[in-house]
Amino acid sequence: MRIAVIDDEEIVRSRLHKALTKEGYTVETYGSGEEFLNALEHSPVDLAFLDISLPGISGLEVLKHAKPKFPEMEIILMTGYSSIESVIDSVRQGAFYYVAKPLKLDEIRHLASKVYDRKRLLDENRALKTVLSPVDGWGAMIGVSSPMKEVFRLIEKVAPLDCNVLIQGESGTGKELVARSIHRQSRRKDRAFVAFNCGGFTEELIASELFGYQRGAFTGATATKIGILETASGGTAFMDEIADMPLSMQGKLLRVIQEKQIMRVGANKPIQLDLRFIAATNKDLKKAVQEVRFREDLYFRLNVVQINLPGLMDRKEDLPLLIDFFTQKYSTKFSKKISNMEQIARQILLSYSYPGNVRELENIVERAVALAESESITLNDLPPDLREYSVTQYGKWLTYEEQERDYIKRVLKFTDHNLGRTAKILNLPRTTLWRKLKKYGLSQS
Repeated sequence: MRIAVIDDEEIVRSRLHKALTKEGYTVETYGSGEEFLNALEHSPVDLAFLDISLPGISGLEVLKHAKPKFPEMEIILMTGYSSIESVIDSVRQGAFYYVAKPLKLDEIRHLASKVYDRKRLLDENRALKTVLSPVDGWGAMIGVSSPMKEVFRLIEKVAPLDCNVLIQGESGTGKELVARSIHRQSRRKDRAFVAFNCGGFTEELIASELFGYQRGAFTGATATKIGILETASGGTAFMDEIADMPLSMQGKLLRVIQEKQIMRVGANKPIQLDLRFIAATNKDLKKAVQEVRFREDLYFRLNVVQINLPGLMDRKEDLPLLIDFFTQKYSTKFSKKISNMEQIARQILLSYSYPGNVRELENIVERAVALAESESITLNDLPPDLREYSVTQYGKWLTYEEQERDYIKRVLKFTDHNLGRTAKILNLPRTTLWRKLKKYGLSQS
């Protein structure tokens, strides 16, 4: 965080410069309001400690000029001649706080820390908004890693084209989220999106669910049932686990895609459809075609554009964002105020291998938030096997300090010693990170 100190007394500038620099902030000092305003144009700051009684332009005048141009810059006014009128006036003009001289360094440090925490929250919210595109377009899809950027690029290209799409990826990678995102960004977004899991059902049940049936078509058909494909006409049909569909049903689905019509079971008149098909599988469909477990002609009909979803371990860069997103999501769901996570708990979540991918991570975080008894998720809130993982992954039992030091060291290496990114991943104020680097003898560069 960049801080400016504006005061005509050199001793004040020197004391604040020394105290705030020790906290890890970048500090610049100015002897007049004019000097500060000129420098501000090419060297903006996050926080300014501003004396009201300055020679030339007063502190209140500086506030009046600077705040509208730099609305995110916080200003804390300092004066030895406080009055209730000037306090009210400065707050109206956008001052963050007001302190009286003689200054107390503990109060200055506390205020700087408050501004830093506020700035960090704003930055995190802004970062989330860049990866969480509007709900009507992306839903809960999150990612800044290269593999996910490629997925987003393909979705944006294919969504308006109205062609069929095949999504391939391991279980738990979010295939239905991709399908829904394509639907939301297509011309069909105002019509139905229906999802059907093709696995684990008999051919008869799949047929009645997809195509519907006429009253009296078979014993027990006491009323006409409209199938989900007919219900979705005009919209998108998502066929999940398409590789598990029986071969005989694959032929019927192919005919629907080719002819754009269905026949209800027991009916003698076809019904026209306007549907886009999106299919998904966690299996290798090419191999299934070679082994004659999946129809080649259906494969080519569905695979107009293929989107391959990465496993969570292929997009580790997204882990911190996903952890924070799910923590916020379930804090809201369970009406809890979870604002922090113990470093050792976060370390485990960042280093675990997640065979169940994003779905497994979400379940772990949901459980942790549900069990948390304070505003912080602790090691004890994680599943027992993950608590055991925290000490066995290193091949020996480590103290908390050893684990923390090792974790900070690895995150520093991951961020190429970028202290801002490191503090964000660790969910620590930068000043706390600076103190821990000093405590553990870790290099800042």
